[in-house]
Amino acid sequence: MAGIYLHIPFCKQACHYCDFHFSTSLKYRDEMVQSLAKEIALQKNYLNGETIETIYFGGGTPSLLTAGEVNMLIDTVGKHHFIADGAEITLEANPDDLGAAQITALRQTSVNRFSIGIQSFFDEDLLWMNRAHKANEAETSVKRAQDAGFENITADLIYGYPLLTDAKWKQNIERMFALEIPHISAYALTVEPRTALASFIKKKQQPPVNDQQSAEQFLLLMNAMQQQRFEHYEISNYCMPGHYSRHNSNYWKGVKYLGIGPSAHSFNGETRQWNAANNALYLRELEKGSIPSETEFLTEENRLNEYIMTSLRTMWGLDLQHLEGIAAGTAAVVQKGATEFLEKEWLTGKDGKLYLTQTGKLYADHIAAELFF
Repeated sequence: MAGIYLHIPFCKQACHYCDFHFSTSLKYRDEMVQSLAKEIALQKNYLNGETIETIYFGGGTPSLLTAGEVNMLIDTVGKHHFIADGAEITLEANPDDLGAAQITALRQTSVNRFSIGIQSFFDEDLLWMNRAHKANEAETSVKRAQDAGFENITADLIYGYPLLTDAKWKQNIERMFALEIPHISAYALTVEPRTALASFIKKKQQPPVNDQQSAEQFLLLMNAMQQQRFEHYEISNYCMPGHYSRHNSNYWKGVKYLGIGPSAHSFNGETRQWNAANNALYLRELEKGSIPSETEFLTEENRLNEYIMTSLRTMWGLDLQHLEGIAAGTAAVVQKGATEFLEKEWLTGKDGKLYLTQTGKLYADHIAAELFF
């Protein structure tokens, strides 16, 4: 089984914190869609005939596509790969794009899951982020999708930014629960280089991110999710039982995937490949029938470190026996390196696996880095 990710590199406007590759100009939109279809054909052998279990339209803003364009891209995947019955097909959407007509049209496609970028239910916060939608559109878009028969919905929230008091954060979480969304993703705000937010902070036009605030709001979130019986199956992801994101879960489990579009990444077990993060270059090369990409052949060390990083983030944990399958003797090395974190109760061990504790989740990246080879 494998997945396909389609990067739709357009947005109406740039969020202040966003560092994903996209353009706010739709001038070459039609040409880009055709180029994505061309790349699907050119990359048809990358996954070595694996059955496609998930297709994910990410961005950017995939909800800017028409239903016809979505169908065309899915059909193109189907021409070059076998798509499994019941495949999970997700489309990321901004609330302001999910009007009645668009949802009705998308209901006629193979899309069966929405990922809606709500981020906050407070207009002042959305304005601070430079989001295109209003708070009332967030709630309306979810209800409209549910009324149209879309039950498999996930929505995003952001925490740890200056305007977000703990009281507001609790209200955001409660409003998510009230909408009966079966999957919630929540991300701590990070300040990435070359973003508007980074520039504002550098010029002292905005305060820096407060790590203590982020940690406290993460703890509030974990406790609230636990009380509502959501499973915390990955650092940033929570779901009701059985509602995992199959596509994203496969990333963390090391399943193969093909990325299509500018800046998209691919993995087939032996190599990593990434496309140029430049729309104009991407379009020029696809016109000539080539893909502007680079490829890295994974070393044993790459594979070990990647498994440590991704597995620790999940509720399924780091399987020491799996490390042994990559390279003999590595389980003992990691077990020894984990001793400090087991003593601090940041990790717990059971049946040959290592798991992050709730406190340990606050230090996930640090713990993984300390266990790297």
